Amino acid sequence: FSYSGIRWTCLEPQFTKFLFADYGPVLFVSRFSYKDIKRATDGFHRTIYSNSYGAAYKARFEDGGTALVKEIRALKQENVAFYREVQLLGRLHHRHLLALRGFSAGHKRLLIFDNIENGSLKEHLNDPLRTPLDWKTRLQIAIGVAAALEYLLLFSNPPIYNVSVTSSNIMLDENFTAKLSDVGLGSSVGSSDRMHNASCSEDCVEHESSNIIFQLGVLILELVTGQSSDQEAGDIIQWISESHFSKSIHKMIDPDLGNDYDSRELKSLLAVARLCIKSGDKPPFSIPQLFRYLRKKVDILCD
Repeated sequence: FSYSGIRWTCLEPQFTKFLFADYGPVLFVSRFSYKDIKRATDGFHRTIYSNSYGAAYKARFEDGGTALVKEIRALKQENVAFYREVQLLGRLHHRHLLALRGFSAGHKRLLIFDNIENGSLKEHLNDPLRTPLDWKTRLQIAIGVAAALEYLLLFSNPPIYNVSVTSSNIMLDENFTAKLSDVGLGSSVGSSDRMHNASCSEDCVEHESSNIIFQLGVLILELVTGQSSDQEAGDIIQWISESHFSKSIHKMIDPDLGNDYDSRELKSLLAVARLCIKSGDKPPFSIPQLFRYLRKKVDILCD
């Protein structure tokens, strides 16, 4: 990671003991200067998305390197919580998670992630000037996101339930590999009152799990139909919930796909989406079970 102006550093000494005791060490974290980030984001005008929890920007550095920069508004005055977030996110490593590369704690609380060569999934679904995503790529995105969620809920310690799954925060690299970017306390569903779920009750965990499952179902519908705006989401949710939805699949599938898709795989994806959306507060299955089901039904290898 060689962007100019970066200083490699350990986390601030006053937080080191606290963080290492809770989450284990991350030996080196790259610290960016606020000035360099401001310049790379064109004065924070290269906005990817913005909401009440924070904003995301595309950064282009003088040496040509690109990155995703997230402003964490929820932690503006909370030093310990911010550095703990840096510590935890720095320990997450998965092919379908956007990797944390550094931070800035100047005028804004900023997290710096891997480059995003092909932008967000939402851009590809909405922008008529972009080459449409083919069926295989859409399948890979669905399975990749499910794999990332399995990792966060099953293999991360502690499990991370603060995650937002939408087409606007799924980034695509140069190979169109899906990278989930809205994870942890900086997520649009994050809360400073329950940073990670070590202190979350069983009911809280059930609620967060069902919310993630619902979001995954909506994402699959977006991939199938090409509809990704908030206005259209209600329409596709209503459609998949209808008892005779299968009779109108040909009307709902993204016209950009034409006939270039596998009918068996399409039905499997829609079956998963329907289960996710109709399952309610206590789904009878888990994200790992969904992931394994998709792997069995779709002829694509996905690490």
